[in-house]
Amino acid sequence: MADEISKDFILMREGKLYNPTDQYITKRHDFALNLAEKYNRVPMRQVSRRERIIKKLIPNHGKNFCVWSNFHCEYGVNITFGDDLFTNFDCTFLDVAPIKIGNGCMFGTRVTLATPVHPLHFEERKQQQYPTGYHDLEYAKPITIGNDVWFASCVTVCGGVTIGDGAVIGAGSVVTRDVPARTFVAGVPAKVIREITDDDKLDVLKTYSAQEIPTPRGKRK
Repeated sequence: MADEISKDFILMREGKLYNPTDQYITKRHDFALNLAEKYNRVPMRQVSRRERIIKKLIPNHGKNFCVWSNFHCEYGVNITFGDDLFTNFDCTFLDVAPIKIGNGCMFGTRVTLATPVHPLHFEERKQQQYPTGYHDLEYAKPITIGNDVWFASCVTVCGGVTIGDGAVIGAGSVVTRDVPARTFVAGVPAKVIREITDDDKLDVLKTYSAQEIPTPRGKRK
């Protein structure tokens, strides 16, 4: 898309109130939704075709990434991720504000990263007449994810959250506040359960070669 970026699109990315019916925003949104729909229709075996589409949808990407269908996002251009990304089935990245993802991150099935926010008071949430037309006013908060973070299935991350390197988010968790590096968090809302240490190592190559049941070092007799 070669159109000049609108003032409201800039406001949106900066986390300020914006008009969601702005012409440029509407075009950018439709462009991304159509690309995502196209991507999700392409069979998994057509790797090169899928890669062309997803690179067009998310131009700010690293190397060696895999995004399984179905995948949904709002704009695509507000998502940035590093190398070695994996997202499992049915992930949704609502990138109204920027979503920044580091290297080596893994997303289980049905993970949602949700940056959009609406006014808490119902009167301000309604569509009404503004100088720019009849619409509501919305805003969003960014999500920042460090390196080597694993999200188990059905996790929701809310806007304004930063997640540190090496963290693990338990299945079904709703993350509403920052997550320290190398911690395991879980729950609704998610809370720190404990730190992740070398006692959690499985010695994967040795365990695999011996065909043993994976057991963390800290639980071995």
